[in-house]
Amino acid sequence: MTVSVVKGQKADLTKAHAGLSNLTVFIGWQAPNQMELDTSAFLLSLNGKVKGDEDLIFYGNPTNTFITYTEKQANEREIEVRLHQVVAAVEKMAFTLTIYDGEQRNQNFSQVSQVYIRFVDKSSGKEILRYDLGNDFSVESAIVIGELYRYNSDWKFNAIGAGYSGGLKALCESYGIVVNNEPDPAPEKMPKLNLSKIELKKKGDKINLEKKSGGLGEILINLNWNQQTGKGGIWKKKSGGVDLDLACLYELQDGEIGVVQALGDSFGSLTREPYIALDGDDRTGSVTAGENIRINGSKLSEFRRILVFTFIYEGVTKWSEADGVVTITQNGGPDIVVNLDEHDNSLPTCAIALIQNVNNETFSIERVVRHFKGHADLDKAFNWGLRWRAGSK
Repeated sequence: MTVSVVKGQKADLTKAHAGLSNLTVFIGWQAPNQMELDTSAFLLSLNGKVKGDEDLIFYGNPTNTFITYTEKQANEREIEVRLHQVVAAVEKMAFTLTIYDGEQRNQNFSQVSQVYIRFVDKSSGKEILRYDLGNDFSVESAIVIGELYRYNSDWKFNAIGAGYSGGLKALCESYGIVVNNEPDPAPEKMPKLNLSKIELKKKGDKINLEKKSGGLGEILINLNWNQQTGKGGIWKKKSGGVDLDLACLYELQDGEIGVVQALGDSFGSLTREPYIALDGDDRTGSVTAGENIRINGSKLSEFRRILVFTFIYEGVTKWSEADGVVTITQNGGPDIVVNLDEHDNSLPTCAIALIQNVNNETFSIERVVRHFKGHADLDKAFNWGLRWRAGSK
C-alpha cells in the first residue's frame, strides 16, 4: 500500500518495509515543451554539505557505487539507490528539480505542474511512498523536493517542497559547491504590480494596504541584500559569506501562534493554516530574487498579527554591510519598502515590520527595524509566547 505524504511530513521507508535494499526514485512533472528540467541528487554529510564535486549526482555525473541516475522519459527521471551500499559518510540525499537557464529564458515553476516524487521497491515493483508537490510555486527556478535521510539504522523521507531562485547554480552553492564557469544569470524580474512605492523611513511609520472589493489577494514579502564574499574557482568550495534568513511569527484569531522559517523546515502553507508560506531559503545571498514570504490575503479574517523578521544563520554579524531591504508587494497597490538602515552589529536578529489585522478590512504595515540577541528575545519583546529550542536546516 502506498503512503502519501504532504509538505513538512516525515515518513519511514525501511522500518515499514523490512528487507528493503534497492530503491527506485521516480521524479516527474508536466511542463511546456520549450522548458528543460533537470533532476539532481546531492549526497550530504552530517553538516548538510557535500564532501566533493562527485557528491552531485546528475546527467553529467550519473553514477557511483550506490546510486545511479537515468533518463528514460522526457518528463520523468529515475534514480536507483542501493541502500545497503550507501557509504557511512552520506547522512542524507537531497532530491532536486531545476529549470535549465530559467532566469535567462524568463521561465519559472509557475509554468510547471504535477511535480511528484515516488519511491518503488525495485525487487517487488511496488510503490511504497509518494509525495505530490501541487502548484504552489511562482518565481522559483529550483525546488528541493525532499530528503532521504538516516535515522538510527533506518532510512526516512522528509517532504520539503521548497522553492528557490537561481537554478542549479544556487543549489550547488547552498550545498557547498561553487560553479562559476558560466556567466552570471540575468537579473530575475520580480512581479511589480505598480511602479509607485512608499518607503517607511522611521520607526513606527505605518500604512494600511489598499482595500479592494475583491479582497487583498496574495501579499508578497521579499527580502534582498548584498553579500560581499571572496571568489571561488570552478567547482571549488566557497568560503565566507552570510546566510540571511527571512522569517515571521504569526498569531491567528483562534489563538494559534507559530513561526514560518527555514530552520526546522517550517515553511508553512498558503492553502491551510497558517496561510503563510516561505518560498525558499537563499543561502548564498547572490540570488537576485532574494527570499520571499507569501501571505494569503483572502484569509485576512483568520489573522491577528504577523511579525516579519530576519536573522543571520551563518557568517559574521554585519548588518551595516548587508544593505538589506524588504519590499511588500500588494495586488494593485504601491510597493511598501523597509530599508534595514538601522544597525546593531552585535545582535544577529532583526524585527522588520509588524503586520496587523485592521477590522477584517485590510492589513496595516508598521516599520520596526529593531535588533535582538535571538528568537527568544524577539518573542519576549512582542509577547508572542512560543517555546524555543536550537534548530538547524
